[in-house]
Amino acid sequence: MGYGAGCLITEGCRGEGGYLRNANGERFMERYAPNAKDLASRDVVSRSMTIEIREGRGVGPRNDHIYLHLDHLPPELLAERLPGISETAAIFAGVDVTKEPIPVLPTVHYNMGGIPTNYIGQALTLDANGADQVVPGLYVAGEASCASVHGANRLGANSLLDIIVFGRACANHIAENNKPGDAKPELKPDAGLESIERVDKYRYSDGQRPVADIRDQMQRCMQENAAVFRDDASLKAGVAGMTECIKEFKNDVKVSDRGLIWNTDLIECLELDNLLHNAAQTVFSAENRKESRGAHAREDFSERDDENWMFHSLSFSQWDNEAEPVRLDKRDVNKTSLDDQMHTIPQKKRTY
Repeated sequence: MGYGAGCLITEGCRGEGGYLRNANGERFMERYAPNAKDLASRDVVSRSMTIEIREGRGVGPRNDHIYLHLDHLPPELLAERLPGISETAAIFAGVDVTKEPIPVLPTVHYNMGGIPTNYIGQALTLDANGADQVVPGLYVAGEASCASVHGANRLGANSLLDIIVFGRACANHIAENNKPGDAKPELKPDAGLESIERVDKYRYSDGQRPVADIRDQMQRCMQENAAVFRDDASLKAGVAGMTECIKEFKNDVKVSDRGLIWNTDLIECLELDNLLHNAAQTVFSAENRKESRGAHAREDFSERDDENWMFHSLSFSQWDNEAEPVRLDKRDVNKTSLDDQMHTIPQKKRTY
């Protein structure tokens, strides 16, 4: 993201030929990913940038960020392929990308987990025996989903591909199994009431802490304790911090605007509700997983451990339990292809 402003600077910049430099003017990605260099995956690039900053090679007066260079690229190419980034850099960083580098920081802008699904987009939960169980009528695709098909979803490509592949699979399955005129199950008399009650609960919240205050507390907790590098102490602090954030939100949040027209205070409160669920499940799952895997990099467990941790972490919100607002479980990994059209590719550690 852009340093200071917090606006996203797309990794497409690296795809077009942009590169990173530290305070010594060194293109440091050549040390961390000798083959891919600046085209390494975003988690590798984020960790590399963080190491450079932590070891004192960051740029700026506080040595706390990195330079992204686009100024070696032809101005006409930047205007054609990166017009939005050029404008964002000019507005928020005061940088002319044709002449000077963009100050940047690593950040999180995508959650690599999601609602578990099968290959046709049906949402999954666990039955009493811990086996996959389809949630009838609920389909998930795109950034909300976790289909766990490397290369076909966001984990290995782009969210647009996820929508095209699994969105189409959802649509095909729905069309094949539902016809015009089919009987529908009876709705409960109070169907939809739960959603209305949720909106009204927050609309009339009259605690002492503004939404922005609790959101800032959550943001700082996650940035400090569950960021690019993690260890036992930081993750335990993150679990405790998020437990406290949820308690404060449940018991003391304040929404000042009671109206129903353009009520941004209420919308931001509902968004914070969603973010707290997401953040808590992230840090609870991370604290529980005693290994490093993909973007989950622990300094106290630096190696991937397939013997003990080759499974999906499942997390369930249980906010009624203030001491433990997240319940953890696990789901098996499908290690083989589903048919004989594609041979099974053995799982192995990702290296560069």
